[in-house]
Amino acid sequence: MKSREEEYREIFMVEALEYYDAMSRHISELERNPADSAALNELFRLMHNLKANARAMGYPAISEVAHRMETIFGLIRDKERTFEGNVVPVLFTGVDTIGEMIRAVGASNELPSADTLLANLDRLVNGEEPVLEDQPEADDDDANRKLELSDLVYIQIKKLDHLMNLVGELIIDRDRILTLSKESDSPALQATAAHLFRISDELQYSIMDVRLVNVGSLFNKFPRVVRDVAAAEKKDIALEVDGQDIQIDRNILQIITDSLLHLVRNAIGHGIEAPDVREKAGKPAQGQLTLAAQTERDNVLIQVSDDGAGINVDSVRRKAVERGLVGAEAAQQLDDDAVRAFLFEPGFSMAKEITDISGRGVGLDVVKLAIDSLGGQLRVSSTLGKGTTFTLVLPTSIAVKGALLFELDARSYAIPLMHTDSVVSLQPEDLHVVGGLLLAEVQDENVPVVDLRRLLHNSDGPLPPANRHELQGRQDIIIVNYNNRKLGLIIDRFLRQQSIVIKPMSKPLDTIDLFGGVTLLGSGQVCLVLDVPALTRLFLAKRP
Repeated sequence: MKSREEEYREIFMVEALEYYDAMSRHISELERNPADSAALNELFRLMHNLKANARAMGYPAISEVAHRMETIFGLIRDKERTFEGNVVPVLFTGVDTIGEMIRAVGASNELPSADTLLANLDRLVNGEEPVLEDQPEADDDDANRKLELSDLVYIQIKKLDHLMNLVGELIIDRDRILTLSKESDSPALQATAAHLFRISDELQYSIMDVRLVNVGSLFNKFPRVVRDVAAAEKKDIALEVDGQDIQIDRNILQIITDSLLHLVRNAIGHGIEAPDVREKAGKPAQGQLTLAAQTERDNVLIQVSDDGAGINVDSVRRKAVERGLVGAEAAQQLDDDAVRAFLFEPGFSMAKEITDISGRGVGLDVVKLAIDSLGGQLRVSSTLGKGTTFTLVLPTSIAVKGALLFELDARSYAIPLMHTDSVVSLQPEDLHVVGGLLLAEVQDENVPVVDLRRLLHNSDGPLPPANRHELQGRQDIIIVNYNNRKLGLIIDRFLRQQSIVIKPMSKPLDTIDLFGGVTLLGSGQVCLVLDVPALTRLFLAKRP
């Protein structure tokens, strides 16, 4: 994996070489027509941009040459100097020197000396004549120069999206061919199918790798955001950024941009106290906000943490009862995680007053929907008086997902592994009924269980009260996890775990919330992919 410095240097090289090519073209145009103001303005702009970029990347020698060149072109633009006589060869030498310096950076070589050039540029600024060396013969090296192209190219993301879609189609057909080859007696077909599997697998991951970007490309935009929001809220906040080198699919980063912005603004507006309040609580006046990324198995975790007041669970519980989201008696039975899950309900807000930053009832529910659309999860942990952490659990790529395949009523279904907590097989006597709900004790936790068949087919009214005696023999159960809530789904039997390419559902099936898409199995069978967030919400709405 490339370091952040390597990636930034590559970006600098691409832009710098483009600048150099443009400089060479425009200075030639200016030589042909010294009155060409468009070429002159472009040369001034290119030098200015290169100066700033080189300085930011830590290449002061390049920045200094570009700065002196920019000054000369500024004088020519302001009619204080003219592009003629000895000015011309000095500026051509300056452009050539910039090209040599950029190529030296790309090759990790020592940059060539520019002392003579800088001295001549200073003479031009001071209105003096430059000291020119003897010009080389026409058959020397300034004439036999080689033309070079950058080994890096810019690619529009929509082209990568199209390529990834084609690879998805290829993988579906590959799996079908692989299944057919296993049923065939032809060694040649089996060998060809195995080879197709290897190269398509490599192609898939190569394209996924091309789409990866460092999260730092988004994180590095937040220091200014934090400064502006903190100033608006009259708070003193220090931002710490960590894990900028972690890589993730560019489309995922694009989709979570607004969510991350809201969580940061929310932490400043809601979480971190005003300086005087912090001091009274024995805290430093300056609040701490951390934006961090790390990997966890096949996922990327992005965290927004603050050292603020934390989430008052009792206040959230009361607000949920006031909003009619839960009964008063049932609310008292909920654990802290279940109570904090109310924060993600549409329109739910704990703000005491409406400001430009918070309190308008639009927020965490939108964040949750964005994360759900990626097949990710949003977690929240908090300690009263010490702070809060929101964790975005994201897939590295949205093109291919790990899934658990299972069977129900002789049909195959898939559940994304992102929302699969565990799988268990229990006997009816291992289950018990409380308040009309079927419960299973899994890892010292009581988890509600429902027959998936009933959940999918019962479109009207609440689910009937559970009856353990209706269950016959071993029950295969998938424990899913969404929004800090676990739910057990009774199925007919487990099949296997595999990577799948999820395709959107066609009309009119795309209006059914319970399914997040379809995939095609190696047998050619169409397999519906369950939407765990939608299933969980349906169960909560229909439970007895």
